[in-house]
Amino acid sequence: MSDNAGSTRLPDRLIFGCAYYDEYMPYERVDKDMSMMKSAGITTIRIAESTWSTLEPQPGVFDFSHVDRVLDAAGRFGIQVIVGTPTYAVPSWLAAMHPDVLADTPKGHNRYGARQIMDIVNPSYRYYGERVIRKLISHVSDNPQVIGYQVDNETKYYDCVSPDMQRLFVKDLRRRFDDELDRLNAAFGLDYWSNRIDSWEDFPDLTGTINASLGSAFDRFRRSQVSRYLAWQAGIVREYAREDQFVTHNFDFDWGPGWSYGIQPAVDHFEAAECLDVAGVDIYHPTEDDLTGKEIAFGGDMTRSLKGGANYLVLETEAQGQNGWLPYPGQLRLQAYSHLASGADGVMYWHWHSIHNSFETYWKGLLSQDMEPNPTYEEAGRFGRQIAEKGVGERLINLQKRNKVAVMVGNDSLTALDWFSLETGFPRQQGQISYNDVVRRVYDALFELNIECDFISDKADQSQLGHYAMVVVPALYGTNEDTLRVLADYVHQGGHLVTTLRSFVADENLKVWHDKAPHLLTDVFGIDYNQFTRPGKGLTLDLHGTDQAGPACQGLIELLNPRPDTQILASYDHPVWGRYAAVTRHDYGRGSAEWIGTLPSAQGMRLLLSDAADVAGLSGPARDLAGLVTVREGTNALGEQVAYLLNYSSKKVKLDAPYGGHLLVADGQADPQAHVDQGQSMTIDPWDLAIIVR
Repeated sequence: MSDNAGSTRLPDRLIFGCAYYDEYMPYERVDKDMSMMKSAGITTIRIAESTWSTLEPQPGVFDFSHVDRVLDAAGRFGIQVIVGTPTYAVPSWLAAMHPDVLADTPKGHNRYGARQIMDIVNPSYRYYGERVIRKLISHVSDNPQVIGYQVDNETKYYDCVSPDMQRLFVKDLRRRFDDELDRLNAAFGLDYWSNRIDSWEDFPDLTGTINASLGSAFDRFRRSQVSRYLAWQAGIVREYAREDQFVTHNFDFDWGPGWSYGIQPAVDHFEAAECLDVAGVDIYHPTEDDLTGKEIAFGGDMTRSLKGGANYLVLETEAQGQNGWLPYPGQLRLQAYSHLASGADGVMYWHWHSIHNSFETYWKGLLSQDMEPNPTYEEAGRFGRQIAEKGVGERLINLQKRNKVAVMVGNDSLTALDWFSLETGFPRQQGQISYNDVVRRVYDALFELNIECDFISDKADQSQLGHYAMVVVPALYGTNEDTLRVLADYVHQGGHLVTTLRSFVADENLKVWHDKAPHLLTDVFGIDYNQFTRPGKGLTLDLHGTDQAGPACQGLIELLNPRPDTQILASYDHPVWGRYAAVTRHDYGRGSAEWIGTLPSAQGMRLLLSDAADVAGLSGPARDLAGLVTVREGTNALGEQVAYLLNYSSKKVKLDAPYGGHLLVADGQADPQAHVDQGQSMTIDPWDLAIIVR
């Protein structure tokens, strides 16, 4: 990882922009486009990341005419530029010369055509990739319009199982286990089904493994190669970059239901972000009647957390998007402000114009195929012009969060629950509950309660946890004992820990612990258990101390044996399993630890986390407004407190202002001089927002 990461900074104004592809244009119109962008308040464009074959049409023959034309026009119109390295879509000549650059996957050898089909560790791919990066970045680095660089695009390991990848993995295992195969066999349980390996030369192809420990280790290794790959590219770029230029990357998420949803299985975002100056992200989500703000907030909170709370860039989000995502009036502007409310210092659309050919023809940009103004473009302009007003954008940039809640996540546990499905214990099938479903059940409940959170890695230490009044750990199936001790110490020192089912089951190699569950933490939680089962149809929780109807149990129920001093918050409403605890809380040291032994319904998770937040002392105006508007808060660069009140609904909302101060944005307008008193009646229109600065 580069020691230079983080040494440069973003511009001192909010970035607002889009991807721009002169290469895809049906006719010459760069000046007209720049003029339209300027009218819409667009400050920045992103170029070059998709067009290797245009930049290098034949091996060693480079043509930067499109890049130069765009940079020249950007200079004339005062628009800044982020240049992307073009390595995520390989040219046809490279695939023809070196077929091995295309990845082998469990489905076979990739065929040319799509993007992201390459083997990122292949030497030939690296050679030609480095050459085009050096040629491009050296060509543009002195241009005053270029403010930064995006290395690659939504990088993953693309399920590569190539000979190169597997050789590197075996080499890594030999290093990790000091060449001792007995240690490897013991750690991974390879005696099962005669999978034992007694010679490194006999190491089997990973494609067919049935061993989750070995498979998980391979996934972890492949994630590490993504981090190394991005660091390699960042290092090359920094050889040419000026001190005032940043390096970023656009991470993306698990696409489970068809949009940005959960933790990315193929990248450790925390590790991969280390080489970057600024974390970047692509966030796509439903709109129209399905716009909730949750995906925007989830993606933003995750990306902000990658570099210790530093501001980030939304390098891609939809404008018109795919069919069914055309925003209602007001939604595009609401979405843009929502990104800022999570700590983004820039919002950029994919993309400027809807293309006229090929795969993403109907993933529509700000302009439709007729290249004329439309309601989406006009609304983007409303946002762009508002944040450019004096006294507006400078009060929204560099928003800093001081959240009191963290959610701990880990890629190994995601992998584990794909191998050992929460519902069956066998490989997860389509439609079964995933690790990300549990994470999102927790996150969505916090969002609906107006409890903002950060994300922390399962490698976090006590100094990181100590900042939080409450830490929630969803389904952390596999982790090492150091993490368990950190969590125990966190509670002992006064923290409030909330953990869900299927946590602390196994070590970092996915070997199940052979003592009472939860391993090392029975004293902390005041429970143990060794049996669990499916909930069966209609099973609900019996919430103690309330007359409310019990929420449904989903996926699995753990049959918890509480100690005498453990508070039982809920049991199972079942003639047999009702004698076991389902949800418990236990005092330990100066703190408390809560165990949720099933996956409650969304309503149930809200109830349980609301109660846990009360115990952790989390209160305030934001929680009082939960269910009415979404509240997102922070401190701006001027030391002022900024509160976003976001109405993700088709109904007008009336409320009393939670704070007094400058009413910076309200009623669809920005006005730095407007004021509101605490308790004053306010109205927020459908798909609109208000921002109070004090």
